[in-house]
This record gives sequence, structure tokens and C-alpha cells, in this order.
Amino acid sequence: MTPSLATPLEAIDDLRRDRTGHVWRRTALDRCVGWVLPLLFLVAIAPIADLVYWVGKQALPTFTWSVLTTNPSGAGGGLFAPLAGSLAILALATGVSVAFGFLGGLATAEYLSERAAGVVRIAANVMVGIPAIIVGLFGFLAFVRYFGWGSSLEAAAVTLGIFMTPYVYRATDLAYSSVPSHLREAAVGSGARPLQYLLRVATPIAFPQVLTGVFLAMAIGVGETAPIYPIIPSLVALPPLGLSQPVGALPLYIWEGFENGLILPTAIHRAFQAAFLLLVIVIGLNVLVRVIAARSRRRLEGLFQ
Repeated sequence: MTPSLATPLEAIDDLRRDRTGHVWRRTALDRCVGWVLPLLFLVAIAPIADLVYWVGKQALPTFTWSVLTTNPSGAGGGLFAPLAGSLAILALATGVSVAFGFLGGLATAEYLSERAAGVVRIAANVMVGIPAIIVGLFGFLAFVRYFGWGSSLEAAAVTLGIFMTPYVYRATDLAYSSVPSHLREAAVGSGARPLQYLLRVATPIAFPQVLTGVFLAMAIGVGETAPIYPIIPSLVALPPLGLSQPVGALPLYIWEGFENGLILPTAIHRAFQAAFLLLVIVIGLNVLVRVIAARSRRRLEGLFQ
């Protein structure tokens, strides 16, 4: 006997039941994800919050205005010299990394062939994976020994700039590569020259992402000890007065403070104060880039869709 065929109404009811079950499963999954993701966020941010709280708890009881206005003196004193040195190194290193990273990312995204761009991207990924201490040893051999710059501000800044360059490059390359191709076609079809397209169309769209990459590189670079430790082997208690002058840095005072903390209690206090200043700088950089990027996106909202 042949099986009886379902009537159209029965088939519609079966389909409705299957669809209802599917919708119920999707709704349950969405609700679970809605609960799980905030919990995972709390799990991820809890160690960071605990670290900030711990450093602040150790640093703030001994943190006074003199920490920002006086130079180190033995195991005591303030942190004006290393703070000024860190900011000077960071400013010059950012200039170096933006000069090479931005131009390199722009070249691979807009001008180089696919094969050449692929080679450069692989090289940038390799540079990101190189340990920071290797970059520091390269800077020591190249700039301190070969070029004879000594333990100077310029040697530390260029070495740190080399370390930061891949981060700026990757952000720039991704930002310009993400500009929709139909915008280029529309600009060229309207008679715009390549440089006009780059300045008036691509750059305003890519700017927030490029800026994010630059500030990310700055936040990573300002707290790095390994790239500059071989170049600045000893603590410098005076602010830099020129490119060829020795320079101090906050990460070195953290390193030395924890090494000598058991012998000199004041050294550990200064280490926590330096760590607190670095946290303030990094958090400030992240807040600043979010504000600037958000304003840039609001100005572009609705213009290129």
C-alpha cells in the first residue's frame, strides 16, 4: 500500500511547528550569548582592574606633587627626570614609527603590486613577533656601537621607533585596504587624480583606524623596558637636554626599584610611583584615541555610505 500524502494544511502545520522550534532554539541561544558575553568581559577585565587597584594602592599613599617636580636622588627623590625622558623618547619614537609605518602601509595598500605587498606584510608580521630584547640588542649594536651615538636620547628613541613601526604599519595598511573600492571608482570616474582621491576620500575614512594604531603603538612603547634597557644600562637622574644626552625612563626605575626593594625600601616606593605614572599615561592615551576617533566617525557619518 502506498503511504497517504499529507494534505496542504497538514504540511503547513508541520512546517509551522518546525519553524517554531527553530525560532525557539535561536532565541534561547541568543539569550544565553547575551548572558555569557558580559560574564566573559568581566572575567577578562577583572585582572586588569585588580592590577590598577593594586598599583594605585601601593603608589598613592606616598605620591606627592614633589614626585612630578623633583629629580631622583639616590634611592629617593622624585621622578621628573625619568618622566621627561619617557615622554621625550615616546615623542621621537612616535615620529619615527609614523614616518616609516604610515608610508609603508600606504604603499602596500595603494601603490605596490599584490606580490610585493604580500612580502612586506609578511615582513611586518615577522617584526611584530620578534622579542623586544632582540630589538634592543640591535639598537645597541647599530646605534650605540656602530654609529657611536652612545647611551643617548636619539639612540633610545630610534630603537623604540623601530619596535613601534610594525604596529603603525599594520593599522595603516588595514585602514586604507578597507576603504570600499567603489569609492575609488567613483572618484576616478569623476575626474579626480590619485592624490586627490587619497587626500579627500581615502584618508578621511582611514584616519580613525590609523590614529587608533598610532596610539596603540604609543601605549605599547611607553611601557617597554627591553628595547631601551641595553641602550640605557644605568639610571639617569637628569632630564634630557639634547638628542645626544643620556636619558632616563620610567620602566627602568620600575625594574631597578623591584631589584633593590629588599635593600632600599624607598626604591620600591619609587617603583610603584613610576608604575602608577605609566598606567595613567597608557589609560590617558586610550581615552584620547577613543574620543578623537569617535569625533572623526561622527563627522563622516552618512557621507560615504
